[in-house]
Amino acid sequence: MSRIEACFSALKNKNKKALIPFITAGDPSLEMTVELMHVLTEAGADIIELGVPFSDPMADGPVIQRASERALLKGTNTDDVFNIVKEFRAEDESTPIILMGYLNPIEVMGYETFVEKAANAGVDGLIIVDLPPEESAEFGEILKPFGIDQIFLISPTTKGKRLDRVCEVASGFLYYVSLKGVTGSNQLDVKAVDDKLNEIRSKTSLPLGVGFGIKNAKIAEDVGRVSDAIVVGSALVERIAEHAGDGEKMKLEISSFMRSLRTALDNIG
Repeated sequence: MSRIEACFSALKNKNKKALIPFITAGDPSLEMTVELMHVLTEAGADIIELGVPFSDPMADGPVIQRASERALLKGTNTDDVFNIVKEFRAEDESTPIILMGYLNPIEVMGYETFVEKAANAGVDGLIIVDLPPEESAEFGEILKPFGIDQIFLISPTTKGKRLDRVCEVASGFLYYVSLKGVTGSNQLDVKAVDDKLNEIRSKTSLPLGVGFGIKNAKIAEDVGRVSDAIVVGSALVERIAEHAGDGEKMKLEISSFMRSLRTALDNIG
């Protein structure tokens, strides 16, 4: 059983929902990223999603694009991301870590090398935004011996054979993008999310996480009632940018926001 599977299994036994924060590796710095990861877990994160900075993050909204730009300007590269995970793992062996990124840096490094380094660092899952499920078989075979889950995004427009294929090749959990478009968008229709999740559940027993549009505790609770996990990214990354000049204030803000989300999810009976 992977760390991600074990996490969801333990939460299910407690009738709890997973809280999955996203931050970009290297924003505002490599050192602060590790500190923030510990702040996130202390404030109630169950799994951490770490963005791998990339020069053309097409699926990300402006908030996360700017975080990627800031990290790249400071020279953050893929090996730095692995080192962040490794440093975090020195103090935390249980919290699952997911890397979210794009295919190009992986191809540059080489599939096998990337996966081996990820596994050695302590990575548990990968979301490769621009790797279609129909073309993922080769990469999936490389991941299997290392026990790294291949997690896919599902959008409101994912239907038919594409949805079947995603459910067939995914592991760990499925990440439902609750809004059409890019991350950090505005309108969220919880009824529509619920309907889509029920459709997905008819095809898979994997846990279902929902992200894109989780801005506050009320939305977190509403979405948590119909899903197994919520993913929050832009709202956290905005707070990191806002307090970039004051690390202690940043950590307090992140902790306070995360605790509000954790409390909201724990209110779900």
